[in-house]
Amino acid sequence: MMGSINPYATSYSTLPAGLNRWAYANLVDFFERTCARYADKPAFTSFGRTLSYAELERLSASFAVYIQRHTDLSPGDRIAIQLPNLIQYPVVLFGALRAGLVVVNTNPLYTAEEMAHQFADSGARALVIHKSMAHKAEAILERTQLNHLFVTQVGDLHGFVKRTLLNAAIKYIKHLEPDFYLPGALGLRDVLLEHLGERPTPVKPGLHDLAVLQYTGGTTGVAKGAMLTQGNLLANLMQGYDFINSQGSGWAENVLLPLPLYHIYAFTVSQIIMASGGHCVLVANPRDIDSLVREIAHWPMTAFMGLNTLFNALCNRETFRQLDFSRLELTLSGGMALTRDAANRWEKVTGCPIMEAYGLTEASPAVAINPRHAIQPGTIGLALPHTEVKVVDEEGRQVADGVPGMLCVRGPQVMAGYWQREEETHETITDDGWLKTGDIAVQQSDGYLRIVDRAKDLIIVSGFNVYPNEVEDVVCAHPEVVECAAIGVPDPDSGERVKLFVVSNSASLDRAAIREWCRRHLTAYKVPREVELVTELPKSPVGKVIRRHLRDAPPAADTTGTTESRRSA
Repeated sequence: MMGSINPYATSYSTLPAGLNRWAYANLVDFFERTCARYADKPAFTSFGRTLSYAELERLSASFAVYIQRHTDLSPGDRIAIQLPNLIQYPVVLFGALRAGLVVVNTNPLYTAEEMAHQFADSGARALVIHKSMAHKAEAILERTQLNHLFVTQVGDLHGFVKRTLLNAAIKYIKHLEPDFYLPGALGLRDVLLEHLGERPTPVKPGLHDLAVLQYTGGTTGVAKGAMLTQGNLLANLMQGYDFINSQGSGWAENVLLPLPLYHIYAFTVSQIIMASGGHCVLVANPRDIDSLVREIAHWPMTAFMGLNTLFNALCNRETFRQLDFSRLELTLSGGMALTRDAANRWEKVTGCPIMEAYGLTEASPAVAINPRHAIQPGTIGLALPHTEVKVVDEEGRQVADGVPGMLCVRGPQVMAGYWQREEETHETITDDGWLKTGDIAVQQSDGYLRIVDRAKDLIIVSGFNVYPNEVEDVVCAHPEVVECAAIGVPDPDSGERVKLFVVSNSASLDRAAIREWCRRHLTAYKVPREVELVTELPKSPVGKVIRRHLRDAPPAADTTGTTESRRSA
């Protein structure tokens, strides 16, 4: 297993005094003891099927036993999990960790090309994938090291009747499972049932050992794996647990979790909920607002984990506004900036204020959060326990309160480094362990933090990071594109949307063709909503595109049609 690069992270052979009050040895120890403590309580629900903590423990143990007895996978090997919000996800996650594997969280919306990069870069040898995405894996299998494949369907952990109906509806009525051919692929359901009731051989990773590769563009836009150790994730879990549980009780009884578990925000929050003996109600498709409202009505929520886009979308629905929110104790926002308008609307409708938090993948992810009873709108709150923050100028010198500068973070949740990218790690983490977030912040005299500008050029669409370089690389591969540049522009629904400026060598190339090209090669949220054809891009004397000039430039008269005049940007 590749060792830690961040020297400060390696100093955490134990977690800071007072943080790990239960003295968990690692995430597996946390999981097993939590499941024993709350055995009869509901843990996760999806599509109407609820797993208790005891069931979750038994199923994950069975998966771990299968890995240990029937594969050549060894502790430290990587396993990719590419699933939507299904109860199979926590089963596979903790089963893999119990077998000593390193989890590679993979977005189910990825294109085949994006999957190929992540699987090859991580060196993943195993993949758990939903059948709706298996045809994509077939297309890139030969370019990876994958030799253990497990496929699952939505209803696999339901009873016979509902399982049959659910799986048939998705395949034959909704046509969401294209045919595929993956030689040697196994049905996850069969694998989980094979060793039910058996115990895996104990694996005892240290806090410095790698647990998850969470892919991110960082501040450069090149997709790379943030190495999150057992200690990183356990520390952030306990930091969040201490902070959120200090705000009141009863919040974790029914937590609506519409954000995907493969995303680091929901990934860590779900474990904070588990630590509280809580119940995660998973929503597979939060974009279906009507279905989300019905789920909320069915499970009177005590807490809701969302982001700005969802708060707005829900408050726009009359059916949502008519629900009973008397049990709602806590609302948490993360993943993207929370607007004051969205926060005010949510509190007016539900009676529950939103606790805005801030984090990034490289910090597992939480850095700061607003205390429930002392929320300051427009801020990201206070640093979590055992977390140091400072704001520095361009020379790395700490600035005074109220002066903007780059936010830096140090603490047990800061990643060990980027997978197999030592140079980029040293550019991001200082020798004494400070993570340079790239975000421009102001620290107030009372300790509250405000983000005044994002990491340079980063576009955040509905909480998902979109890196201009990635979009531009795809578009520049088009034979009729000379060069291009992507920026983010404000969007009332998604926070931001991607806008693309293109210089072409063909008078016949139009916006529709460019967007169709992008749809073939990029996940949907990365596809430019606006395309503007220009004769040239603004550049510095050394030839670097000046994106701020593109952001400041007035839009062309028509940015939605398929024919256009060309202008200089």
